[in-house]
Parts: sequence; C-alpha cells; structure tokens
Amino acid sequence: MNTTEQALQERLKELTCLYEVSSIIVNANAELIEDTLQAIAFSIKKGFQFPTETEIEIITNIVTISTKDTLRNTISIHAEISLFNEVKGQLVAHLDSAKFETVNFLNEEQLLLDNIAMKIGNLLERLEIQKNETSLKRQMERADRLGILGEITAGIAHELNTPLANILGFAELLKDDLTPKSKQSEDVDKIIKNAIFSREVVKKLMFFACEMPQEMKSVNLVPNIKNAINLLDATFRKEQVKYIVKIEEEEMWLKADPIQLTQIIFNLLINAIYFSPVNGLVTIEAKTTANEIILKISDEGIGFTTDDLNKIFQPFFTTKPTGDGSGLGLSVVHGIVASHKGEITAENNINKGAIFTVILPK
Repeated sequence: MNTTEQALQERLKELTCLYEVSSIIVNANAELIEDTLQAIAFSIKKGFQFPTETEIEIITNIVTISTKDTLRNTISIHAEISLFNEVKGQLVAHLDSAKFETVNFLNEEQLLLDNIAMKIGNLLERLEIQKNETSLKRQMERADRLGILGEITAGIAHELNTPLANILGFAELLKDDLTPKSKQSEDVDKIIKNAIFSREVVKKLMFFACEMPQEMKSVNLVPNIKNAINLLDATFRKEQVKYIVKIEEEEMWLKADPIQLTQIIFNLLINAIYFSPVNGLVTIEAKTTANEIILKISDEGIGFTTDDLNKIFQPFFTTKPTGDGSGLGLSVVHGIVASHKGEITAENNINKGAIFTVILPK
C-alpha cells in the first residue's frame, strides 16, 4: 500500500470514528453516562493507526473510564476536557512504551483527540445543565407545595384559635367554682393542660404559615449558637453524642427575631441529636458572605430517603417513631426561615447522616 492510500485510509478511520462518537453523544443521557463514555473510549481506538495496541482513558470529575484495567509503562498523547471554560478532565491515548515511541502517534490523531475532547466537554456541560434544571424544577414544585400547605395551615390555625381560647377560658372559670384537689378539679386541670398543649400546636402551625408576629432586631448569631449548645450540653452528654463548632468569627450580625432565631438553632440541634448514633458527631458551622449568613448543622445519623427529602418540611410529617415527635419541628423552622426571607435546605451528607443549611439575609 502506498503512502497516499495509507493516509486516505487513516483519514477514513478518523472520520468514521468521529461519526460514531457523535452518534453515541446524541443519544446520551445522564443515567447512563458511564456506559456512554465507555462506548466513546472503544470507538476512539478504531480511529488510531494501531487500534488494537492503543488504549484510551477518559478522566472526568464524574468518572474515569479506561479500555484497559491497568496502564503501565506507556507513552501517551492527551487533550483537555473543559466544562464551562474550566479544565475538568483529560482524554488520553496510550501506547506500550516497549513497542512504540511518541513519533508513532500521528498529528491527525492529536487533532482527533482534541475534537472528541471538545465533544465530551459539550456533552458533560449539557448533562450538567439538565441536572440543574431538574433540581430547580423539583425545588420550585416543593416550594409550591409548601406554599399551598402554608395557606391551608394558616386557615386551620385561625379557625382553631377561637374555640381553644373559649375552652381554656371557660375551664379556668369552672375550676374557680370547684373544690381544690377534688376529682372534678383534677379533670378540669386535664382539660386546661390539653387546651394549652393544643394552643402550642396551633402556634407552631402559625410559625409554619409565617403568621406569628416578629420583633426584628440586630442580632449577633454567634452567642445565640453558643448559648443553645450550652443549654443542650446535658442532652448531648446524656445521648452520648459529640459536637464540634466550626465558627471562625466572633460576630455575625443579622436582622432577625432573637427568639425565633433561637428556635431555629434549637430545633435543628435537637433533631441532629435525636438521629445521631452513640458517639456520633454533630457539626455546627457558620460563615458570612457579603449579604448573607450561612448556618450548617450536620449529623452522622441515617440520613433521608428521596421521598423523605420531598416531605421533610411539611407539617405533621416525621421520620421518628409514633409518639416520639409531632412532625412540626422542621416545619416551624421552615416557617421562621421563610418569614425572615431566608432559605433552608436538607440533604444527605456525602459520607453519612444529614445536613441542614440555613441561609439568612443580613
């Protein structure tokens, strides 16, 4: 075969390779990204001068793919994979250094790698955008559901307030007419006690619906966190749960209702303690940005299922056993954060447990 025929054959192989890779990319989806990159890697081999001797490696921030399990003593050429103008990986072609030299790679093969690396980068960008759009859509749907629940809850709370106030008022009047420590007086005490408990439930519902009045002040978050930890220190020790505080600043000022701010910290810490195993670690972090304060509380518990994450801030939803929780703690926190024009999110920790992130404007 003469040189011209050989060159034409190599160009044909490269064009065929590009067509095959483009076809794979067109049909790619996020769920099968590893399989997609694997198929691309084996297709690239066909475009090289020594297809059976060439091994391809695709290194990305998601996954690393190779056409051979181990690559040792090789010579290589590579192309950078960029996402949104940042280098996030490499596309590498290898040859056995015992059989080949760098000159055995053709200039056209480097151009082929550059071209495919750009296509892989475009693919990963597209999948990242789709992932972000799906996440945003899910957050908006969750916010809509919580907004509707808030309106319903506010209506229920207002409707219950008046009869509860009447029950409590008349029960207290009735008690005044009864003999102290009598059976009837003890029964009325039970009515009063349960009416007060019900009123607290209504108050929590109103917190969720952002219906509670607020006294906004300039508050330093750091002492509030330290005070909450000090007050819960006995609970930490009783449950054999450790904690660590990661706050570098002594002052983190924001505009907030001091009592409601304390409720946020308390509820999240109590929740973290409850779900922590013996000798588990609760981490409390806080930092400031130009316009916001970010509070993170994480634990080493069991974390959430996907279904739990979609319902975690809904009133009366709880992952605790029956009798251990009313399902209002996190919905109250959500209501308070929302009333402060902030944002709260829940997610699973990469290793284990859950992370709650609260972002509040200054």
